[in-house]
Amino acid sequence: EGMCKELNELKIKPVISIWPTINPNSENYKYMDERNMLLRTERGQYGIFDFYGLQTYIDPTNPETREYVWSKVYQNYYKIGIRNYWLDEAEPEINPVQFNNIRFYKGNGEEVGLLYPYYYSKLFYDGLKKAGEEEIISLVRAAWIGSQRFGALVWSGDIPSTFESLRMSVKTGLNMAMCGIPWWCSDIGGFWGADIESDYFRELIVRWFQFGVFCPVTRIHGARKRTANQIERHPGIKERSGGDNEIWSFGEKVYSILKKLVELRERLRPYIHKYMDIASETGAPVMRPMFFNYPEDEVCYKLGDQYMFGDDILFAPIVYQGQTSRNVYLPSGTWVDVNSRKEYAGGRFVEMSVEIDKYIAFVKEGSDCINLF
Repeated sequence: EGMCKELNELKIKPVISIWPTINPNSENYKYMDERNMLLRTERGQYGIFDFYGLQTYIDPTNPETREYVWSKVYQNYYKIGIRNYWLDEAEPEINPVQFNNIRFYKGNGEEVGLLYPYYYSKLFYDGLKKAGEEEIISLVRAAWIGSQRFGALVWSGDIPSTFESLRMSVKTGLNMAMCGIPWWCSDIGGFWGADIESDYFRELIVRWFQFGVFCPVTRIHGARKRTANQIERHPGIKERSGGDNEIWSFGEKVYSILKKLVELRERLRPYIHKYMDIASETGAPVMRPMFFNYPEDEVCYKLGDQYMFGDDILFAPIVYQGQTSRNVYLPSGTWVDVNSRKEYAGGRFVEMSVEIDKYIAFVKEGSDCINLF
């Protein structure tokens, strides 16, 4: 409680990760089990699995579950100053998936299973609203149509630290936007398998961070491998992760690049807030497929590797290892390269070259946001 008080006084908002699981040995298990607050099975073995101990899932489709779980969150976290929550495992993650054998309060898993993350976000939103909170955001690993009304900030889950994952993340973010969910991010650098001392990862983290700056939320996260020095200092620790993951952890060259990107993101804050307000009022996302702004341009419907960030910024990420140039399509109008300030006529593809410390972005002619770069 003292730590949370100190952090809040420093205007640092603590976030706690909460899973929708419960151990059969929990003091709350019997109470919840007797009141149908847990997932059931239609037939066969009860839905218990082993992950850091035996677990089963709560059933947030049951209104009583939502009220009871929030009462525990309120008592143990909210009251000591933790007002932001990271809702992991929100799909829920059941392997192998057998939705037809899962019984929710609202029905069979094949009929209502995909609503799980919707109601999991609703659990926290309703509780926070009742507690008097107004600006409610929960970081959540899954969502469903309408989850945005509960302040769902969705991230793309535990993905590999590869350039392939980076390429997929661009498309994932755009698809999420078109599903009506404007708050989205990915784990910058990917989650699994990163060796922070490798040249591959250091290139990847720069390119991914460049992409992350032009996402609705910029967030670095991942299970980084421990370095040889860390293993030597703590030989008894068996965890696969625990390596450093701050922006100064990947060498001086990378740090100098990432530091400038963090500063850019801060300068972009008013611009992003403007389009977050628009998203709240109209549903128009911040991160937009090209055809969203240019529906009359047939070329824009074929582009999945560049996008608009609001109305005025066009961003084209570098998503391949060793890549230092790429073609970018500019719609009609005049576009200004943020690096050189050179103007380009639209309605055509242009080839752009960038070294590792640069990114490709254009601003529409006449927009004041060019001064942010």
